[in-house]
Amino acid sequence: MLKKTFLSVSLLAGYVFSFAQDSTKAAATPPPVTITGSVDVYYRANLSAPTGANNNYTSFTNSNNSFELGMASLRADHSFGKASATVDLGFGRRAEEFAYANTSYPSLFAVKQAFVSYAISDNFKLTMGKWGTHIGYEVLDAYLNRNYSMDYMFSYGPFSHTGIKADIGLGGVSTLMLGIANPTDNVTTTSGTKYIIGQFGTGSKNGKVKAYLNYQGANWGSGGSVNQLDLVVTATVTDKFSLGYNGTDYMFKPKGGSSESWWGSALYLNVDPTTNFGMTLRGEYFSDKDGIIGSGTPTFMDGSVFDATLSFICKVGNLAIIPELRLDNGSKEIFTKSDGTASKSTFTALLAATYHF
Repeated sequence: MLKKTFLSVSLLAGYVFSFAQDSTKAAATPPPVTITGSVDVYYRANLSAPTGANNNYTSFTNSNNSFELGMASLRADHSFGKASATVDLGFGRRAEEFAYANTSYPSLFAVKQAFVSYAISDNFKLTMGKWGTHIGYEVLDAYLNRNYSMDYMFSYGPFSHTGIKADIGLGGVSTLMLGIANPTDNVTTTSGTKYIIGQFGTGSKNGKVKAYLNYQGANWGSGGSVNQLDLVVTATVTDKFSLGYNGTDYMFKPKGGSSESWWGSALYLNVDPTTNFGMTLRGEYFSDKDGIIGSGTPTFMDGSVFDATLSFICKVGNLAIIPELRLDNGSKEIFTKSDGTASKSTFTALLAATYHF
């Protein structure tokens, strides 16, 4: 009887041990990689630009009377335990313009984002690598924006940061991000100067109002100092109407000189009568009256420009078709008419399509 009992217990223990091993193996098996992606294409027609000109001073739509591929993207996300990693690749003119600061390293053109993260706790996560900027309302991936053409603040604000950051949960809906990064948009650098970056996020308990106060800044020693403050606010008024606001102020103080700045402010009015159709009206004022953006960039330096953009968003599943009308008006004659004469304003029609998966 004792032998039978011992044999039964041994068999049961062996089964439990085998099951535990299988469970441990199953638990230790990494989850699959998540693959997502998108593609965007467009046709832009500036109705007054002469041959060879496009009357465009913002990012990613530098063409006229031409069908264009914006960008094809593939993104891979993976997590295992408290660790995670993301590789986000983009191909096309949009991706190359995004990587403008790294022309000496063409292999980096396609790397929109590449970072690893480790969650030390539920409220504290460290990330190191390259990621899209936290500053501004608009983002690189076209399908995530309601207007296809970009505003001036995005075009002359930061695109990305390469460094290390900490995301901290403050309880409730409030969050804090603090980090240190290379000079803006530089994946690699020989400069010892680093930028301090930060973001404070909060909102209403029901999630209908969200606000983000963003920052980047650096002290270049004899080259002076840079500070940028940026505010983004979104509000859901009804199921069919929402608002967005972005204001930014980029301040530069040369060593021993007076502070100068460029700044902008934009309001987004979003109307969605149905789940398959929506409209967004963007009004933006952008001022560089101190002329600090840099030589060789737009001729509206030492002046200002206003743009009003109306986009119609027609959705069929993950496909969005976006007809868009845009009026730009400068304080100076910064645009060119078809007869070659200068003008303060220009009108653009655009048709874009985005798809994500």
